[in-house]
Amino acid sequence: MRASGILMPVFSLPGPYGIGTLGNEAFAFVDFLAAAKQTYWQILPIGPTGYGDSPYQSFSAFAGNPYFIDFRLLAADGLLTEAELPAPQPVGPVDYGALYQQRPVVLHKAADRLLASPTPVYEAFCEAQSGWLEDYALFMAVKAEQEQAGLSDWPDDLRTREPAALAAAKERLADEVAYYKAVQFFYTQWNALKTYANSHGIQLVGDIPIYVSPDSSDLWTHPELFQTDGAVHLTSVAGCPPDAFAADGQLWGNPLYDWPRHEAEDFRWWKQRIKHATSIYDVVRIDHFRGFESYYSIPAGNKTAAGGHWEKGPDRAFIDAMHKALGEGGIIAEDLGYLTPEVKAMLAASGYPGMKIMQFAFDSREPGNYLPYTYPRNSVVYTGTHDNVTAEGWRQSASAEDVAYACRYLRCAPEDLTEAMICACLSCVSDMAVIPMADWLHLDADARINTPSTQGANWQWRLTQPLTPALSAHIAELTALYHRVPGEEL
Repeated sequence: MRASGILMPVFSLPGPYGIGTLGNEAFAFVDFLAAAKQTYWQILPIGPTGYGDSPYQSFSAFAGNPYFIDFRLLAADGLLTEAELPAPQPVGPVDYGALYQQRPVVLHKAADRLLASPTPVYEAFCEAQSGWLEDYALFMAVKAEQEQAGLSDWPDDLRTREPAALAAAKERLADEVAYYKAVQFFYTQWNALKTYANSHGIQLVGDIPIYVSPDSSDLWTHPELFQTDGAVHLTSVAGCPPDAFAADGQLWGNPLYDWPRHEAEDFRWWKQRIKHATSIYDVVRIDHFRGFESYYSIPAGNKTAAGGHWEKGPDRAFIDAMHKALGEGGIIAEDLGYLTPEVKAMLAASGYPGMKIMQFAFDSREPGNYLPYTYPRNSVVYTGTHDNVTAEGWRQSASAEDVAYACRYLRCAPEDLTEAMICACLSCVSDMAVIPMADWLHLDADARINTPSTQGANWQWRLTQPLTPALSAHIAELTALYHRVPGEEL
């Protein structure tokens, strides 16, 4: 089925509290998508973020980001008073430092009210999420007690979960553990948004990183599933090798999986993770999918990714396990980067659609062929992703030769290149086309979401202009023109 959607992070939504939330503005964006005849709303990972603020480095593979909880909805549920709501702020870039200081003050007030008289719904939530919730809440409580120190810097007895230290922490930090559990209950606001979106014909496309964070409850709770030294210290870490875009490669620093252990357990942890993801999203994009076939391993402690090497991953065994547990649909495989014949064979065996990036088609640094005539139907095409500059920013910053080539190929003047790229995506044979919101608005590089291997100015962009009926009508017109309206295909 031909269809299309828009990429828009939750944090990029407008709203009065310094960051996009699951409140009125999220519901209004669903209305905009429906008016624009879209089928999908693609977001970025929604887990709680830490140092660097990257949604791809979360404290938990299962928890939700407290920053996205909407205070107005808590007030409507009687958990906050109107006087306790923060003063509205003008919409601007996300200031994570301010959120870190201000948000917990308000959330503690709501949690105290809930915990003073826990509801049956809250108790049922805790029971349903018991597989991860208690460990996550204890991890966050210990982390707060350790003045936000990373897991690798915790005292040995707590880092290695010695029974006596763990029991003492549970007793000592019981109130804080209850707080972190209550906050995750508040995140069930997501369920109302998903129900609303689905009722308006919009499916939510979630995004999960292949790796967990080195500072996460996942590593702390299950160190045996990762490449560690037996004392929860990493022996090797994840990243990408050097290429034309990064001379030293990308040093991500994530724990690498002990794949033989996962396979011996029939990938139980991964099945739980994917089942959780498919319970909160309609479609799940798995970041760095090629890492299941083979992965780049960097010795822990290296300063760059240049000294790493490739290791074999679980390959078809993982794919077969996911098919048995979940069926064969509902997954998007992020297959960008260095693709060997083995990776391509694994993707073909999975049946999952891979990704195509229109910007890459005209970038002379890109060794792969991303020209539209090469796309298979079973693929998802983007003008660019969260890791790319906007299409307008690319036009302004790419080499003159690359821009000229794109304009010759797409038969357009340079000032029309963004719209031409969008139309090329919508008109191509890929079953699914996803356009970042900033590209529909023709925004320049200031609207870039992330620049890989950098820190300090990422994950901050927010929508500061109205999404007008004229824009939704324009998007709807092009969506219909290229036969991407469900029920109206050729």
